[in-house]
Amino acid sequence: MKARTVRRHLRESFKSLGRNGWMMFASASAVTITLLLVGVFFVIMMNMNKIASDIEHDVEVRVHIDLTAKQQDQEALKNKIENLSQVKSVEFSSKENELQNLINSMGNDMKLFEQNNPLYDVFIVKTKKPTDTPAVAKQIESFPHVESAKYGEGKVEKLFNVLKISRNVGLVLVIGLLFTAMFLISNTIKITIFARRKEIEIMKLVGATNWFIRWPFIMEGLWLGILGSILPILIITFGYYYMHSFLAPKLESNMIQILNYNPFVFEITGILLLMGILIGIWGSTMSIRRFLKI
Repeated sequence: MKARTVRRHLRESFKSLGRNGWMMFASASAVTITLLLVGVFFVIMMNMNKIASDIEHDVEVRVHIDLTAKQQDQEALKNKIENLSQVKSVEFSSKENELQNLINSMGNDMKLFEQNNPLYDVFIVKTKKPTDTPAVAKQIESFPHVESAKYGEGKVEKLFNVLKISRNVGLVLVIGLLFTAMFLISNTIKITIFARRKEIEIMKLVGATNWFIRWPFIMEGLWLGILGSILPILIITFGYYYMHSFLAPKLESNMIQILNYNPFVFEITGILLLMGILIGIWGSTMSIRRFLKI
């Protein structure tokens, strides 16, 4: 495409935005409302996914080492656990450390056990995939010098099922919302193009090619997408800033953390802008097809 033709299409797209102000406003408003809903839903779902991932990665196997195991037996056991393909890390915690943790969590009454510590030395095992935890625990339990391998059996499986269902439901809702958005925006833009069908017919009758007619509308869709994404981006950017400022300090000592403002907001901004452009272009392209068949 020649530079002069590109300039012509750009000029025509801007003129069209001015000539059809109310229709363009309606289309841009549809993009704005849709992207705002999608943006808010994305913020909620991505933070829920972050929290779910944090919970999953806190799942671990606590391997209680047999009291009769010697130092070389413990080292051999550690090597055997580390050689399992699903294992990410193995950390040793002595029974003295375990008792101190118990005192810190349950109070000074537990100091009574300092003279005769009944606890076990422990290997804390984390898997590469949290869902591998039950299988790894069963494997480790069969190793020599292992008293038991505990990982919250029963509760962990339920947790994984709940997280899997919530993610699948969230994905279906996002896809459904996007298709609804594209349908609504396409219909809104279709009304705009329908009002200009005579203009398209005249251009076809004087010999204009389909792509010559199509390009200004595609560019209009692009501008509509950009204009429609500005307000959602501003609302999400400032809204998440205040939400993060309010929640982050309160969750600082908690295992649940929300996504950091930076770079999350810039990622959402890029996604919303790209979605606005793609939806605008797609809506214009799909809507003009029927009017080119003269």
